[in-house]
Amino acid sequence: MFELHPSKVATVKNDVLSGLTVALALVPEAVAFAFVAGVEPLVGLYAAFMVGLITACIGGRPGMISGATGALAVVMVALVADHGVEYLFAAVVLMGIIQITAGALRLGKFIRMVPHPVMLGFVNGLAIVIFLAQLGQFGTPGEPGWLTGTFMEGSIIDVAWLEGQQMYMLCGLVALTMAIIHFLPKLTTAIPSSLAAIVVVSLLVIGLSLDTKVVGDVASIKGGLPTFHIPTVPFTWETFMIILPYSVILAAIGLIESLLTLRLVDEITETRGRGNKECVGQGVANVATGFFGGMGGCAMIGQSMINVNSGGRGRLSGISAALFLLTFILVASPLIEQIPLAALIGVMFIVVIGTFEWSSFRVIRKVPKSDALVLVLVSGVTVVTDLAVAVVVGVIVSALVFAWEHAKQIQVKSREDHKGSTVYAVSGPLFFGSVTIFLEQFNPADANDDVIIDFAESRVCDHSGLEAIDTLAERYLNAGKTLHLVHLSSDCKQLLKKAGTLVEVNVIEDPKYFVAEDALA
Repeated sequence: MFELHPSKVATVKNDVLSGLTVALALVPEAVAFAFVAGVEPLVGLYAAFMVGLITACIGGRPGMISGATGALAVVMVALVADHGVEYLFAAVVLMGIIQITAGALRLGKFIRMVPHPVMLGFVNGLAIVIFLAQLGQFGTPGEPGWLTGTFMEGSIIDVAWLEGQQMYMLCGLVALTMAIIHFLPKLTTAIPSSLAAIVVVSLLVIGLSLDTKVVGDVASIKGGLPTFHIPTVPFTWETFMIILPYSVILAAIGLIESLLTLRLVDEITETRGRGNKECVGQGVANVATGFFGGMGGCAMIGQSMINVNSGGRGRLSGISAALFLLTFILVASPLIEQIPLAALIGVMFIVVIGTFEWSSFRVIRKVPKSDALVLVLVSGVTVVTDLAVAVVVGVIVSALVFAWEHAKQIQVKSREDHKGSTVYAVSGPLFFGSVTIFLEQFNPADANDDVIIDFAESRVCDHSGLEAIDTLAERYLNAGKTLHLVHLSSDCKQLLKKAGTLVEVNVIEDPKYFVAEDALA
């Protein structure tokens, strides 16, 4: 819908300027996520700085931005409320250790199991969530349903709307920001259009003394350097059992969101990131953040889109974003607090437009109905719950659809050979989903006394398939028929029980594959 990618090549200028743009948008997000998690604003800001810096340096996807996210904040809030912020820091350290372990075990490759409809649903759902989250800025402070300064990627917000001049002012500034971002690249690409829009709208608000909300209305971002701090929790088994469930959930959500964002940035930049390296980078970042008073984090799809849309391609973009953010905290907080939230809302609305896969409206009527269902389902679940649940639901539904479709592919054709034997030729995969259809196609009473079942065009995939063959062998034995099972793999023969000595194996022609069965491990 918009061409938002001015360059596909990393340059120092583009990386630094896009990093500055990202840093400006990171401030209200980090503060908002801190509020969501029930911690001080600086806890969110320190997390955005440290996670962003470390992952930019050692992560597996240059150009991707990481920091404190709403998906993690909504999990953290219960731990903070029940046990305090020190337990959160300990949980973040353990979360990082789990993520490092996942990277060392090369578990990042399992992101390949996420089907494309799930990816589309994830992108569309997250775009909707980012859009809905901005509605909190159109509410009235102190009124029910208004959430201060939120850019949370997590939930639909019930807003008590602004009225009159305040609403017109806010909408006008948002529209001006979006117009600058859209039209400026047609004139020049010397600076990122998002950065130019933020500067222009800020100068307009300050110069004309316009009455609109600014970053300083959310919270003060002034602070010092983060200091090393070992979480002050009892080092006992009880403490470990308290934080373990939270750490596992946080690690899973963090890796899923990071790896899916990695794939999205891969597609946009037409390059390839390294998933396992990103898992390790996220883990190291969270371990460090937990020891320096941060709330932990993961990849941020909204900020990553701002970065790549602004021309950021290299590691320098993420590094400069983190360093600019630290500079804001240390010395430039009075200036940054004057930035109108309308400018940042406009940037995020452009991100929504660029993130949403508008082509899905065109292809949804052309793809199989099951894929369309998965796409819509994942989008909806992402909006009403969180990313991790949505992806798991999408993968499960896709797997069930795949199993159902392949279950219908198994076929059995019968004939009589020159020796008078009844020959059944099986084609298609034999697994848990197809065993019922497989068994229904055999009737011992209709076969001759000598029966041959040929598996040359079939593959036995799991233990359910082996049990089905055993069941079939028992039926023919009970009917007094002589049964021969040919072209089974050696693994099948080893595991079959009731078929026993009836299995005839042609060593030369036997298929060379392995059955997924623990007994062979």
